[in-house]
Amino acid sequence: MAPEDASQPREGETAGVAAGWGTALPEGIPAPTYAPVFLALGITFVLFGIVSSYVFSAAGVILMAVAISKWMGELLHGE
Repeated sequence: MAPEDASQPREGETAGVAAGWGTALPEGIPAPTYAPVFLALGITFVLFGIVSSYVFSAAGVILMAVAISKWMGELLHGE
């Protein structure tokens, strides 16, 4: 018996892909965004506002809400 030639695909296989497997589709990555930076800044404002003034906490909560909504909007809509 002669050994099978490893360079030839077997029955049911395509070149470079094993039987039962498909080729991977190219996966797109989201565009870069500043939303995580603003989210971190909002968290910092909230924590700083706890020890200093509620004005900073309120500004931090607003900044966090805007950053999260922008970030999720960009991820969901692919902007």
